[in-house]
Amino acid sequence: MLQEAIESICAAEESAKQSILHAQQAAQDSVADADKAGEQAIARTLARAESEIAYLTRAAESKVTGDALELASKTANRQATIRARGERLLEDAARYIVERIVNT
Repeated sequence: MLQEAIESICAAEESAKQSILHAQQAAQDSVADADKAGEQAIARTLARAESEIAYLTRAAESKVTGDALELASKTANRQATIRARGERLLEDAARYIVERIVNT
């Protein structure tokens, strides 16, 4: 009877050790799986962020190009207006000078 009790206790201890080892291995596997899943999630998020950055960069460049073209057009129009006014003033000044010379 005593022998059976000792054997039973030893078997229970061995079973407990095996259960602990299995639990530790399962925990390590779970941690490894979680690490792998986390790394994959980070990689997907990084790829999505890079794609979004590329899209936003293209959109910003397109807007800047459009704004620059609009500004260049406005500047060209202003330049033409100022040049035409300057030419009219120059003609008026030339007429005035000729008139002053002729009338003196």
